[in-house]
Amino acid sequence: MWFSLLLVVLFVVTGIFWVLDMLIFKKTRIQKAEAIKAQMKGGYDDAVQEALARPLWLEYTAGLFGVVALVFVLRSFITEPFRIPSSSMVPTLLEGDFLLVNKYAYGLRMPITNTVMVPVGHPERGDVVVFHYPLDPSTDFIKRVVGLPGDKVAYDNKQLTLNGKAIAQTPTIISNLKSGTYAKEIPLSTVHQNNEMLADNGTAHAIWTEEKHPTYIPQGVRSIARQGCEYHENGFSCTVPQGHYFMMGDNRDFSDDSRYWGFVPEQNLVGRAYFVWMNFNDFSRIGTSVK
Repeated sequence: MWFSLLLVVLFVVTGIFWVLDMLIFKKTRIQKAEAIKAQMKGGYDDAVQEALARPLWLEYTAGLFGVVALVFVLRSFITEPFRIPSSSMVPTLLEGDFLLVNKYAYGLRMPITNTVMVPVGHPERGDVVVFHYPLDPSTDFIKRVVGLPGDKVAYDNKQLTLNGKAIAQTPTIISNLKSGTYAKEIPLSTVHQNNEMLADNGTAHAIWTEEKHPTYIPQGVRSIARQGCEYHENGFSCTVPQGHYFMMGDNRDFSDDSRYWGFVPEQNLVGRAYFVWMNFNDFSRIGTSVK
């Protein structure tokens, strides 16, 4: 959020000086250079070049506009980098993964306000989405879309149900098992990995559950009862309001998600994660597609 604000300020400031340079300052320099040519019969090349050169203060404002504008357009409307800060999306995403996020997947949005200018699409079940945390919009979260507007989402004894249909889980072999910030006190040998299919296109993704322990709520997470939800000892059921989405982490027992703080408004969506471009702890992650 703060970087976006800084980028907007730089874009506006450098843009103003660039326009002033094109309309006023550059003409003044050209006039000065022409006057030098008229006064000197020869050997005026160095003096002319000096007269035409931008002063240092203008070089660091108007001169940077092209670079700032390119970064502004790319980061605001096309793609944005994002770093995975925790293990809540293991095994799909590992702590330390650097991702690219498609900024136009859910509409071209105004920087800072995040208001949709040009509608493009909406999240689908199974999408991995970056969004502004509803309880603190200055913080970005990344989770998987589980429930769409109007869906009834239930979670009971680690079983996810959508619109009355239990989502099948197929056991798979765990590879590259690593500890993470939400799971340090749990013996990782007891973690179960299952393939789950949420996407309508048939794409499956892996989830982790820890059968011998109850779901762990990370320290500091605020759990709030939501309208349209019913809670019981082993889980809950919720109807997702219009214009909102229900998000969950793939590391089901160690994820701070919609189960605790509620639904994500469409206004808070940032974009869809699609590519791992770096992980300094595991270079084999480079080039991994997010699905």
